[in-house]
Amino acid sequence: MKFAVAGAGAIGAYLGAKMAHAGYDVTLFARGAHCRAMREHGVRVLSPDGDFEAHPRVVDSLAAAGPVDVVFLAVKAHSLPALAPQLPPLFGPETAVVSMQNGIPWWYFTGAGRPEKIDPGGVISAAIEARRVIGSIVYLSTEIVEPGVIRHNEGTRITLGEPDGARSERCRAISEALARSGLRAPITTHIRQEIWVKLLGNIAFNPISALTGATLVAIARDPDTSQLVRAIMGETEALAHKLGIELPITIDQRITGAEKVGEHKTSMLQDLEAGRPLELDAIAGAALELGDRLGVPMPATRAVYACTKLLEKQRGRAK
Repeated sequence: MKFAVAGAGAIGAYLGAKMAHAGYDVTLFARGAHCRAMREHGVRVLSPDGDFEAHPRVVDSLAAAGPVDVVFLAVKAHSLPALAPQLPPLFGPETAVVSMQNGIPWWYFTGAGRPEKIDPGGVISAAIEARRVIGSIVYLSTEIVEPGVIRHNEGTRITLGEPDGARSERCRAISEALARSGLRAPITTHIRQEIWVKLLGNIAFNPISALTGATLVAIARDPDTSQLVRAIMGETEALAHKLGIELPITIDQRITGAEKVGEHKTSMLQDLEAGRPLELDAIAGAALELGDRLGVPMPATRAVYACTKLLEKQRGRAK
């Protein structure tokens, strides 16, 4: 099988390095200094599981990659509308596309039901046929230390699932390749449910961390912010119920799980500190759009979203 990672940032480069190190045919798509460093020196991974180097093929144009069997979409959700129209050169008749974005993915709804916040103008769904899509949920923490160098902090799990809940041979093959690369890749028949479990944490902790600069454990243990987390999670749970999703985990369990992660900066806080755009609309904006459409009040979520949105705007003006 041939694999391509479209968006070889911190998570994508780590994934590609693990697979290339295991002997798989992997092409990474990246830009700028990070791309040049990986081309010249390979990808260096610093990890508590052991440091290593890998030398996958690296391109700065998707047209140069050629058709592959599996495309991992590893860009942030806000970058996907610009990237999606460039993907067709990677597609053969049966190419699978694994979405790896946080929040509510573009494929979750179809047609008029799809929130504009996650697929403006339907540009993503127009570029990626629904039959190609495999859902995934990423549970790992990585960061770019310098161009071409990735620090893996924790986690190795990438859960895979067909959008319709079926068990498929293509999911099994991808899971097997990831497992042989040293990653955990369970297959779920409830990918939609698991998306909401992860969203429950992201929608509360990520924006609050960006606003406060606090780690997961600090937010969870502070009596005021933990109360705010609980309110946002309650609103998100009500929205999930409106969509027919029963969450297999309680809000208390979700908060406890985040607290156990410890002194960890969320990806949104890391993006803020690095001056990168925030995944705010895919995580909170889309949920608010759905809440408005379905008549689910989300005042706590809206207040934190508005403040975080303004923070991002102010940071942009200060540059």
